[in-house]
Amino acid sequence: MCNDYRLEIEAATIIDGFAELEIDIRFPEGLPNIEPRADIKITDTAPIVRSVAGTRAAGELVQRRWSWPGPNRKPVYNFRSDGREVPNGRCLIVADGFYEFTTPDDPKKKRKDKWLFTMKDQPWFCIAGLWRTSDVGEAFTMLTMEPGPDIAPYHDRQIAILDRSRWIDWLDPSVPAREVLHALPAGSLAVEQVG
Repeated sequence: MCNDYRLEIEAATIIDGFAELEIDIRFPEGLPNIEPRADIKITDTAPIVRSVAGTRAAGELVQRRWSWPGPNRKPVYNFRSDGREVPNGRCLIVADGFYEFTTPDDPKKKRKDKWLFTMKDQPWFCIAGLWRTSDVGEAFTMLTMEPGPDIAPYHDRQIAILDRSRWIDWLDPSVPAREVLHALPAGSLAVEQVG
């Protein structure tokens, strides 16, 4: 499961990307200071775009904590989407890469192999997420699903990366989740070993 991702683009790039899709981005807390980061880890604060009640083509760009404490106090950073409808708390998690880790072929290697996944034809993308208020404040989690062809060789699950044409649908809770959450076609993601 994804427990590390990357975002090295500026806020202006994010805003322009949503404008191209005719999604009105609002800043209820002011324009966030988004610093480039190669590694965003569980409990870090990162930008999300959350839906605006009653408005289909709008989102709020805010920064929130990645994960909320579950019943056992372990962080809920990934959440299975399989067969679930998600009528409330939808958000888009902005990223330009994410990491998966595999057991190395060399038994002497102490750390797992680290793989960076990026979109082949886009400098950044959005992951389907959920946000909620918890005892640590507002926080978000990434939705997961069965792996698509680009991820299956590396992991038995994957985060729900959305096609750009479906971002507006994810922000609209009246659109069923099952219509939006699908694995990307083979060849959509580039992968390189980075550790």
